[in-house]
Parts: sequence; C-alpha cells; structure tokens
Amino acid sequence: MRIDLTGHHVEITPALRDYVLTKFQRIKRHFDGAANARVILGVEKLIQKAEASIHVRGNDLFANAEAENMYAAIDALADKLDRQIKKYKEKQTDYHRRQ
Repeated sequence: MRIDLTGHHVEITPALRDYVLTKFQRIKRHFDGAANARVILGVEKLIQKAEASIHVRGNDLFANAEAENMYAAIDALADKLDRQIKKYKEKQTDYHRRQ
C-alpha cells in the first residue's frame, strides 16, 4: 500500500509520519488489496483534523476524524477505516457457494 501524507497548516514531522504508518499497518494486515491511501492532517483553530481516502478495487473509502490532539485524531481515523475495510471485505466474500 502506498500512503501519501500531506499537511494542511501543519508540518509533518518524522514522528507523525511514523505514527500514521504504524496505524495503517493494521489496515494493511486486514486487507492487502488496497492500492493507495491519501492522508491529510490539518489544523483549524484549536481542532486537529485527520482525513483519509483509500482506493480499493471498485470503490473509494473515506473517513475523517477530529480531536484536540493530533495523535487521538489519527487513532480515531484508523479505527473508522479499519471498520470500513472489514465491512468491504465481508461484502466481497461470496456466501452463495456454500453447501
């Protein structure tokens, strides 16, 4: 999975980059079919925002999260994307071939 990480009114430090990459390893572990992800970290007033879109075969998954701390926003974002990936993976499974 290729991850494009950009910042909007925030500098992407190596610590933030490593934290995002470790959180996205969980998503990659659950579903390896995702080709690329685009993550945008931003700050508006006192609210830290994180949003991401993942392109999977035939669909785009999008999630965003807000928190007072950037690390908490990244955690919430990873949880939302993980739920969406699991749901997408379940839909791809063909249950009609069971006997």
